[in-house]
Amino acid sequence: MPRVFLFGGLLDPGLRRAVLGAEVPLAEVTLPGFRAGLTRQTHGAALVSAAGAQVRGAVADLSGLPQQRLEFWADVFGYQPRALPEIDAIGYGCAEAGQDWDLAAWQDRWGATVRRASEDVISFLGDRDPQTMRRSLEQIMVRAASWARAQAEETPMNMRHGFTAEDVETDAARKPYLDFFMLEEQDLRFRKFNGGVSATVQRAAFVSGDAVTVLPYDPVRDRVLVIEQFRFGPLLRGDRWPWSLEPIAGRIDPGESPADTAAREAQEEAGLAISRLESVANYYPSPGAVSEYLFSYVGIADLPDEAARIGGLEAEAEDIRGVILPFDGLMELLQSGEAQNGPLVLTALWLQAHRGRLRGAGSI
Repeated sequence: MPRVFLFGGLLDPGLRRAVLGAEVPLAEVTLPGFRAGLTRQTHGAALVSAAGAQVRGAVADLSGLPQQRLEFWADVFGYQPRALPEIDAIGYGCAEAGQDWDLAAWQDRWGATVRRASEDVISFLGDRDPQTMRRSLEQIMVRAASWARAQAEETPMNMRHGFTAEDVETDAARKPYLDFFMLEEQDLRFRKFNGGVSATVQRAAFVSGDAVTVLPYDPVRDRVLVIEQFRFGPLLRGDRWPWSLEPIAGRIDPGESPADTAAREAQEEAGLAISRLESVANYYPSPGAVSEYLFSYVGIADLPDEAARIGGLEAEAEDIRGVILPFDGLMELLQSGEAQNGPLVLTALWLQAHRGRLRGAGSI
């Protein structure tokens, strides 16, 4: 029965339960000659040799399913086993580390995201090998960060009935597809407005992470920049012209705020520096079958003629054409029907309503 040293995030009770699947007896220990450091990804921990230092942790005797779960989880997250003869145990951690590990700081910034990502990873134990899971880990973390953001949000409840997630009972859940995105099916029942409970129904949804859209606007020149790129969705629908006019858009990385993402994507996709963001709306574009949640902005920017360029990240196979339009040209896209992208339509209408205020604000 392996004796395992648990440290770093595994000192968090929620993460430990998510990984091991059960409470296990623990004995507190101190590992001499090492320090715990944040990994490059900042959501993991590493053991670093350091004279005079020590790492607080706990040891557990694991076997059977808890040990299998820990080994699978560690392999997917890139934590390697390391013999620790000082305490007669094995520890799982990364090789590279930066600043010292602090459990409270980790719980505040990363706890909810890593707990959720770990639950997702463990749910594939026995169905997928760790190597396959590692290829999906980045997007698993994106989706987990979106889940954590949703859990922390406070949204108005003035008109809605007041039902919560606790008014939904899930009988079974399946994840038949996992790659860049995930497909999840559930057999569930939900509370009805008449006080009863629905029959068991099957629902399926396309699960993706939160994203931002940003429409750059130059209030001095009264013009916007939209981008054009190939989109797979219109192609599958049968659209003969599957290139779409859109605002700049991108997924929110774990540990990143929506505003940070908007600024980053503007630079990556169009080479633009955004001086100020104006929030348009936060919303589900298609809540019946897609978990995606969007944060849409108008981004105040300097848009000379040369701002229209070819951009995008080659590593992500992006081929993006920037198009500068006068405000009236943007409105013509709506009138003609060429603006077929929901966030573009929504943001253009918001800009129409707020254009006078933005232009009256003066310089960029």
